[in-house]
Amino acid sequence: MELNHRRCVSCRTLRPKQFFWRVIRDHSSGKVRLDQGMGRSAYLCPQTNCLQAARKKNRLGRALKTPVPEDIYQTLWQRLPGLP
Repeated sequence: MELNHRRCVSCRTLRPKQFFWRVIRDHSSGKVRLDQGMGRSAYLCPQTNCLQAARKKNRLGRALKTPVPEDIYQTLWQRLPGLP
């Protein structure tokens, strides 16, 4: 894997990490957060089909080894490009 490249947990596309959303399970509290923090991370393409598959098949939860709260998915839906 190239330096600073990450793989989407949904579609498995390899790209530079700035093209992805970062979802983190914080190492100190165990809470799932977006964008910043230290801990176990999963990366997701900012696309409708990747977000749908990640939610339906629990790909973020499996990658982070913890349940992902519904509000995280709601925040990601609001971030999708082209949505008001």
